[in-house]
Amino acid sequence: MNHTVFVTFWVIVLARIADVSLGTIRMVSVVQGRRAFAAVLGFFEAVVFISVVAKVLLNMNQPVFALAYGLGFATGTYLGMLMEQRLAFGKQLVFLLTPKGPELAEVLRGADFLLAELKGRTGEGDLTILCVEIARREAQELIRIVSALDERCVVIVHDIRRSDFARRAAAKGNRRKLSYHFPLGGAHRPKGSPS
Repeated sequence: MNHTVFVTFWVIVLARIADVSLGTIRMVSVVQGRRAFAAVLGFFEAVVFISVVAKVLLNMNQPVFALAYGLGFATGTYLGMLMEQRLAFGKQLVFLLTPKGPELAEVLRGADFLLAELKGRTGEGDLTILCVEIARREAQELIRIVSALDERCVVIVHDIRRSDFARRAAAKGNRRKLSYHFPLGGAHRPKGSPS
């Protein structure tokens, strides 16, 4: 393997790592509704992708370039997942099912978590369901606090696209009239529609 082939091999690997990592983050952004961010990532992903594919296809006499392409793809997939977990975009809604609801709610409110309490009943008896909206990067901290207070607490985590919970908690005095047709308070109510 001469010097040019060696350098090209690693350029292809690194380009595919960048391309696939961007693709992984872009897909998560699409799912979370971050349209503009996803579009920008998609542009750079496409430019890198087409450049690398052209290099590999124009040099089919060098089968090591196809190997570089595959190696970069596999590594990029793994690194993209790690990057996405570290960036932790978005919000999550955590449901905590516990018989120690009042005590747990008091501790979580003291730690500045926004939560709602619901009463529930199972075959094993009464329990409290705490609904906590958090940023994704706070999930592990919340689970550690909950596990320290109640080792039997059931934790259910959902990714959410949109929530009005935090805004409503911050603006307690700002009450808007809600309607069946416009549940978000009529933010985009057409002209002439009843309020």
